[in-house]
Amino acid sequence: MKIKIRTIQALAFLTVLLVVGCSESKKEDIPWVTLFDGKTLNGWSQMGGDAKYEVREGMIVGSTVANTPNSFMVTDKMYDDFILELDYKVDSSMNSGIQIRSNSFTYYKDGRVHGYQIEIDPSERAWSAGIYDEARRGWLNPMTENTEAQKAFKQNEWNHYRIEAIGDTLKTWINDIPAAYLIDDKTASGFIGLQVHSIHGDQKEGTEIMWKNINIITDSVSKFSKKSPLIPIITKNKLTIDEQKNGWKLLWDGKTTEGWRGAKLEKFPEVGWKIENGELTVLSSGGGESTAGGDIVTTELYGDFELKVDFKVSEGGNSGIKYYVDTELNKGSGSSIGLEYQILDDAKHPDGKLGNHEGSRTTASLYDLIKADENKPVNPVGEWNSAYIISKDNHVEHWLNGMKVLEYERKSEEYLRLVSESKYEKWSNFGEADKGHILLQEHGDNVTFKNIKIHDFNNDNKE
Repeated sequence: MKIKIRTIQALAFLTVLLVVGCSESKKEDIPWVTLFDGKTLNGWSQMGGDAKYEVREGMIVGSTVANTPNSFMVTDKMYDDFILELDYKVDSSMNSGIQIRSNSFTYYKDGRVHGYQIEIDPSERAWSAGIYDEARRGWLNPMTENTEAQKAFKQNEWNHYRIEAIGDTLKTWINDIPAAYLIDDKTASGFIGLQVHSIHGDQKEGTEIMWKNINIITDSVSKFSKKSPLIPIITKNKLTIDEQKNGWKLLWDGKTTEGWRGAKLEKFPEVGWKIENGELTVLSSGGGESTAGGDIVTTELYGDFELKVDFKVSEGGNSGIKYYVDTELNKGSGSSIGLEYQILDDAKHPDGKLGNHEGSRTTASLYDLIKADENKPVNPVGEWNSAYIISKDNHVEHWLNGMKVLEYERKSEEYLRLVSESKYEKWSNFGEADKGHILLQEHGDNVTFKNIKIHDFNNDNKE
């Protein structure tokens, strides 16, 4: 009888060992890699401001310093798809965040750190684990509708974040509670950073935030991804919170042809253009200028404005964004007449070496008049680029991917001289209209547009 009992006990003990062993083996199979060795800041570098960072008792400790901008301790490595987990403790008076897929380029705001930030917010607002776009677009996924996640933050205690960045999908958890779920394809790769926020007013120097247990998965990340019960926020063809506050409007809704027509038609072209997956595409038709569906223009006219357009050009492709377009000019063949922000495969399209001034027909140039900065940050063919045009009180600027690449004064003597030496000299008062259409050009090459947004300064005046 005793032998039987002992046998049963031994089997039970063996079972426990096997279960524990299997669970430990399972745990060890997850390819976590530590980003912080607990002793040094090896693999990390400081950017931005001069806040103090040190290693103390297995933690990275950051403390505030007066009269300095936001500071960041960032990884030396860049990461695209990953799962990140870490713990942090923050003073109740201090805002902070975890940067992911972030960058620092000399051309962008003098090297300012920018990119996705997973918010750390101990204030009454309680937006911790929401997603903010640092030094760029502002709030993308606030926590106003997620009260459960807002309540999950532990004041003056350690909190745990899980952050997933896989493709265009970003998901966060705070203390195992689903927090943010964002679909946004603005940035695919960058460093990870620990922010010490700048301080103002009566905020104290030396206020601390601490991080520990910083681990990442970069191998087979989809395999280890967790499902989120939240409904995702999709930014494609949508206005951000800041854009709504600042008077921006969608110029294209991402679904229909509303607000647009053919430049030489009463309605939208029946051929030559395609709307699919929230993208507006000029179909390839042999490279001829306005020979298929033709250019499209806004039904409204615009004077002083700001315009944002994301575009993607195909190999050898040619297109453009025109403004102050008068569709009554050039009723014949070819494109409608207006000032043009050029879109081009600079390397493979012959226009890249042409123009009134060599290079004045390259991407982001004022077509045939002013060449864009040679150091412009243009993304490769097949990848998205962001155009920004602002025209106010006849001062015009072209921007590409966050860098100003040219500026000029419309109607000035210098401008009139440039026009007189260009292909536009035959058009009376070219580009001088007080108002005009916005145009997307059909040049017979495959070019795609999305996120088309406008801020009409004239509407601000009406309000």
